Amino acid sequence: MALNPDFDSYRLSDEHTMLREAVRALAEDKIAPRAAEVDRTAEFPHDVLAALVRAGFHAVHIPEEYGGAGADSLATAIVIEEVARVCAASSLIPAVNKLGTMPLLLSASEDLKKQVLPQVASGEAMFSYALSEREAGSDAAAMRTRAVADGGHWVLNGTKAWISNAGVSTYYTVMAVTDPSQGARGISAFVVHKDDPGFSVGGHERKLGIKGSPTCEIHFENCAIPGDRIIGEPGTGFKTALATLDHTRLTIGAQAVGIAQGAIDASIGYMKQRQQFGRPIADFQGLQFMLADMVMQTEAARQLIYAAAAKAERGEPGLTWYSASAKAFASDVAMKVTTDAVQLFGGAGYTEDFPVERMMRDAKITQIYEGTNQINRMVIARQILK
Repeated sequence: MALNPDFDSYRLSDEHTMLREAVRALAEDKIAPRAAEVDRTAEFPHDVLAALVRAGFHAVHIPEEYGGAGADSLATAIVIEEVARVCAASSLIPAVNKLGTMPLLLSASEDLKKQVLPQVASGEAMFSYALSEREAGSDAAAMRTRAVADGGHWVLNGTKAWISNAGVSTYYTVMAVTDPSQGARGISAFVVHKDDPGFSVGGHERKLGIKGSPTCEIHFENCAIPGDRIIGEPGTGFKTALATLDHTRLTIGAQAVGIAQGAIDASIGYMKQRQQFGRPIADFQGLQFMLADMVMQTEAARQLIYAAAAKAERGEPGLTWYSASAKAFASDVAMKVTTDAVQLFGGAGYTEDFPVERMMRDAKITQIYEGTNQINRMVIARQILK
């Protein structure tokens, strides 16, 4: 699943095609039948996690030297896309594992990587990412969580908000202020274990969508962690956070594409089956035009994600604006496509008897997390104009 030097973003390799087929088969067999119940109960799908781990699809991005599959950025996007096609909440298992571990892959010491990454590769542990706070969302540099050196330890105090898979994950990458006088340059990154003294998880947020992925606050009350669990040098945390988003915004774009594709697939089946005026509604040109737009826009988003993934894998310049563009475009497409899917279903689409209402609710978050689309447009414009 490695990206070939001559990779053509408009023609997937045989390996990537086979990967898609394998993930889709698993998703249809083990994940799709559970999606509605996961949404209804808002419970984390441990059985889905187990199925992904058995198949090796829970964290394909972990390099081989740490026990992982060593999949490239495109392969990771395909895995997330195919899981999201049937259940967006479940797709956050591989997506959040990449988000949480990407700072380590970019900046951590070799010792720290060897300490924790094999546990993620084996499925023994999951990883979450803790950057945002209630008053530091888009303005992440305004965070108040503090970390103070104390002998051979770091002591953290503060609260992080909107943490995906909190309470399920074993490890958390946490951004905290180590030098308040330096602004963003005074922020450092750390790895916190769920059993570290002083660490706790708050209650679950009651959300519009992705209900099977718990979202909680996490709290640090004199939380002491070993000194070697800092990621990179002190003061480099915010730089690492931004570099992480350059890679992981692509995974949210892939999630958005998957959600949109799921809505398209459901719409095609319904349009062929639903009869009005004595014939299938698929025969009506007005609805055909809606479906054509849905498919065109989703394919455009997919190609933008894949091209950005190839750019990320090659380490080419311009990844910041490319990944922000891919994420913003794909998530806007997902929201439009799922809304149109509900419209195509008519009154039935507004009920829980069909999956498109869930997909519409799930799609909304892709426009918000990993940088709101307004923030992403700022990122794009600044990169273009600088």
